[in-house]
Amino acid sequence: MNILITPKSFHTYKEKIDPLLERAGYGILANDTGRTLTEDEIIELAKENVVGMIVGIDPLSERVLRSCRDLRAVSKYGVGLDNIDLKAAEKLNIKVVSALGSNHISVAELAIALMFEAARRVSVMIADVKNGGWSRVRGIELTGKTVGVIGGGMIGKEVAKRAKGLCMNVLLYDPYFNDFEFLEQHEITRCDSLPEILSVSDVVTLHLPLVPETRHLINSDTLQRMKPSAILINTSRGELVDEDSLYAALKDKRIAFAAQDVFSKEPPSPSEKLLTLDNFVLTPHAGAYTAEAVEKMAIRSVHNLMDLLKEMETRTRGGGEK
Repeated sequence: MNILITPKSFHTYKEKIDPLLERAGYGILANDTGRTLTEDEIIELAKENVVGMIVGIDPLSERVLRSCRDLRAVSKYGVGLDNIDLKAAEKLNIKVVSALGSNHISVAELAIALMFEAARRVSVMIADVKNGGWSRVRGIELTGKTVGVIGGGMIGKEVAKRAKGLCMNVLLYDPYFNDFEFLEQHEITRCDSLPEILSVSDVVTLHLPLVPETRHLINSDTLQRMKPSAILINTSRGELVDEDSLYAALKDKRIAFAAQDVFSKEPPSPSEKLLTLDNFVLTPHAGAYTAEAVEKMAIRSVHNLMDLLKEMETRTRGGGEK
């Protein structure tokens, strides 16, 4: 039986990973297109004799999961599971696991880097000098500013700690957050509502999963609550932000700047209107793309998949699962 591996960067560590799967008796099917696979491509590769998948952001809809008739387990190369139909997976008894704790440092560091880009426009000045210019862009200091961290998971916590180290005033909003020891240790203030944190923050940074409740969390109404001088950072999922509303807010200077590592459709169309704005920057979903995170995600996702398959095989032999 085979394992399908779809992430584009996985091949970097194939010398470490492939022997693990081969020793366990699995054949390996790899994505050699250099891009994210489509639903039809996944189905063609995995419609039979594929018992496990290691996936990145490739779409695993109910249609895909039903079409892969031998599939028993999916291991996410990363953390977010919004590209996988979890309800369908549960119905089909396909186990799903993510590589928690493998990329939170890298994503947090990129969020901080985007804050500096928004505050100092480093890339603009570098490009100008390389083109023969010598123009300065007047920026702002992050020291003393208030950063509102929305989402208190592993990434949100790392961003909060780093922002505190930059001498920023750190607020955190997450209705499910209860790690009060963390707040006390790092002198971070918990906000009780989204409107409150949006209205007082100089920088708003999003660290949330994409679920129905968080889709378009940032929209025309919530953007209206932000300061005209505010910066929005999004390294989570593009769909957390209503991009039409963001375009209008940036164009009309209702907020000062937005920097994202994610977009609702990746890559965006070259004609995407947000890309025409000087106060918007977008990086290519590179938050977890560091040497350290890629290796940790690869190794952890393989071990997670093998553990799932072994557990399911043990249950089947014991008569607990058919």
